[in-house]
Amino acid sequence: MRRILPVLTVAALAVTLAGCAGTAEPDATSTANADECAVSGSSSEAVTASSDFGTLPTVSFDAPLEPEVTERTLVTQGDGDPAPHGAVATIDYSFYNGRSGEVIESTDYTDGQQAVFVLGDQLLAGLRKTIECTPVGSRVIGVAPAADAFGDEGLSDYGIEAGDPLVFVVDLLAAETRAWGEPQDAPDGFPTVELDDDGRPTVTMPDGFETPKTSESAVLIQGDGRAVEETDQVYIQYQGLDAATGEIFDETWDDGNPYSGSASGFITGFTDALVGQKVGSQFIVVIPPAEGYGEASDDNTNELAGKTLVFVVDLLGAVPTV
Repeated sequence: MRRILPVLTVAALAVTLAGCAGTAEPDATSTANADECAVSGSSSEAVTASSDFGTLPTVSFDAPLEPEVTERTLVTQGDGDPAPHGAVATIDYSFYNGRSGEVIESTDYTDGQQAVFVLGDQLLAGLRKTIECTPVGSRVIGVAPAADAFGDEGLSDYGIEAGDPLVFVVDLLAAETRAWGEPQDAPDGFPTVELDDDGRPTVTMPDGFETPKTSESAVLIQGDGRAVEETDQVYIQYQGLDAATGEIFDETWDDGNPYSGSASGFITGFTDALVGQKVGSQFIVVIPPAEGYGEASDDNTNELAGKTLVFVVDLLGAVPTV
């Protein structure tokens, strides 16, 4: 059956996809090891899709499909690196119900309107396995059983019944794990930052570091993406330290899963440093208590109250929400 996909709204389903890991336990396909990636099979090979990357696909398959595991078949292969687990992926997508053959949803394949997901364990397993290991610049077909989709509950608002498989056609535009762009020199007196092979920072506080009265920030790597707005959903790697001791109190690099949240949802000094930064950048910000967690008191017992904080941040994505 030949289908021309209508363009539907993305926002509501995207939230669901990013917050539902499916019913299956994480398995070997949650890595980017080439020996453990989802592979092509009879179900994914039964789906055909037009090959023009970056354009709305024409998709055809005979429903119902009955995959036992998530299968992945490349339509066109890009020349970028394979997407690893934990990357921030920018995609255009078209989703179908593998039982009924009906269209579920699509992005509109317009620049700047793509969906962004963290390829972590919270993402719907079938979608994650479709994207992981796929080279950037590729169009890929994924067919997922219910165990890697919405299981025995389904998703009635989108016509997905209990036990329904899903079909994904995905254009992978980017899969980022670290900041990119031009290195920049930090101002004199700022903490120094060294990066390991995976981009994880090591921060060294200078001798006699003077705590600023207001937050101070500096760009360490200048990215070339869109500038963050306060209403954006952002995707970041970060490391937070106590300026007085140099001890790390929180970071995302330890488990490789970037954080996503509202740009306005952080402490004041962090949000002020973040808004206006370009995607792809790395920056460092020093935040005194007044723009952080406040001064410690009987009423303010937060463990970070009264402390000057240092954050190193890789800005990997930003998506408008209004």
